[in-house]
Amino acid sequence: MDGEIEKYRRAVETSGPPKPKAPRPILILGAGGIVRTAHLPAYAKAGFPVVGIADNVAGKAAQLATESSVGRGFDSVAEAVRFAPRDAIFDVAVPASQILGILPLLPEGAAVLIQKPMGETLEEATSIRALCRDRGLIAAVNFQLRYAPNNLAAVALAKAGLLGEVHDLEVQVRTYTPWQLWTFLAKAPRLEILYHSIHYLDLIRSWLGNPQGIYAKTVRNPQYGELAATKTSMILDYGPSKRVFVVTNHGHDFPETQCSFAQWEGPGGAIRIEMGVILDYPAGKPDTLAFAVRGGGGWNRLPVSGNWFPDAFAGSMGALQAYVEGSAGELPIGFESAYETMALVEAAYRSSEAGGLALSL
Repeated sequence: MDGEIEKYRRAVETSGPPKPKAPRPILILGAGGIVRTAHLPAYAKAGFPVVGIADNVAGKAAQLATESSVGRGFDSVAEAVRFAPRDAIFDVAVPASQILGILPLLPEGAAVLIQKPMGETLEEATSIRALCRDRGLIAAVNFQLRYAPNNLAAVALAKAGLLGEVHDLEVQVRTYTPWQLWTFLAKAPRLEILYHSIHYLDLIRSWLGNPQGIYAKTVRNPQYGELAATKTSMILDYGPSKRVFVVTNHGHDFPETQCSFAQWEGPGGAIRIEMGVILDYPAGKPDTLAFAVRGGGGWNRLPVSGNWFPDAFAGSMGALQAYVEGSAGELPIGFESAYETMALVEAAYRSSEAGGLALSL
């Protein structure tokens, strides 16, 4: 058994995000909080060069560029596009409602990483997909949880044979999220699934493919006043032999009983990862990883080389860059796959609106 445990440890040690052989220059469109706290730190750590930042609020990009030692700041996307090197990767880090207005400004055939979600509705996602196709964009959507270091380690464990065929996958989040940090969400008609649980739906798709269907209910929390729904329960239908679900409560302000994890089970064992950033956000806690071999004793904790925030952002950018240069043969977060995640989000909202079966009394 010790030899088997050591095999899994070695598998984790060799796991890591995709990286290009020769990183291309990045031009970031958007200078909001996520760029400051995730994109820029992740790219600096990975050695990805950022040559400019643009934002339509006068002076905002220039200030962030100065603070981050980035060469140029621009007050318009058009100005930044004119400046961009021919081999630039465009990092579109704006609210979902602005994506359709920015993509037509990019050069045809450009490589672009689009911040999730892929629009605010499936209708917008359909328009974004059509625009990417028509303009020949090499486009990916920033579903970066796939590239969180502890998920990459979990994938490595599974490939090493730990789990066998997954028959149980659950995601549970019970924490307190300060939604007021994102002012653009104050009047958003859709919130928790579209802007948060979408990560978990995409993560599940990356492991199991598309489900046959989904049962969902998302509800509002009186603690957040007029905000849209921030608590969700979802069951994904993968047939009679798999249990797959996501449950979230973003208004649980009792630290002792908060949790944030994903867990896989198979005939061979189990894997559990904790997404620490969600606990005490935005300060966050370290991500964790543990695995257990069925019949082999307790859980084994392994070190994790980084956190979902910011490290996973280098994974999604690295995946796009490696694909563009030809060193990677596929782009798992490409816009066609991202559209399928958006379709799953839409199905969850339709299920929630339809309600459950009425009692027959």
